[in-house]
Amino acid sequence: MYQNGYWTNWENRNAVAYVTGGPLRPQINGVVNFQNVAGGTWVSVQVTGLPEYRPGTATEAPVGPFGFHIHENGVCEVGNPNDPFQAANGHWNPTNQPHGNHAGDFPVLFSNHGRACMGFFTDRFQVNDVVGRSIIIHNNPDDYRTQPAGDSGKRLACGVIQWAG
Repeated sequence: MYQNGYWTNWENRNAVAYVTGGPLRPQINGVVNFQNVAGGTWVSVQVTGLPEYRPGTATEAPVGPFGFHIHENGVCEVGNPNDPFQAANGHWNPTNQPHGNHAGDFPVLFSNHGRACMGFFTDRFQVNDVVGRSIIIHNNPDDYRTQPAGDSGKRLACGVIQWAG
């Protein structure tokens, strides 16, 4: 409930991250919504400007499907344009689980002519747990095994998770 300029009941609030592409893929734009639901959180994403899928070769990693994670820090500074968004730090992992079981490990995004839309339920967190962290879209699919971050490649886009409204 919003009273006197303050939210007094965060359980009913939603959060959002506006994701924008960095120097490796400036075309990316999107929104990730977080909504508390019974037993967890509903996450939905709509993104445009993703590269088209390109399978890996003996010498090059694939492009897409795209790793999609919550990262520890809510910082989307580009920093090094060849390796952007490093200030977001690693995957959010509040219970120190091996990779593939991090609270911040999300399903990969599939590019459909540059666009991805997806929604899923997670019982790993509530909305208030992730406000102030960041969403990162990576160039490669997450293998959910390699420690600590799944070998997802370069960081293409970033958005800070903030309270909606």
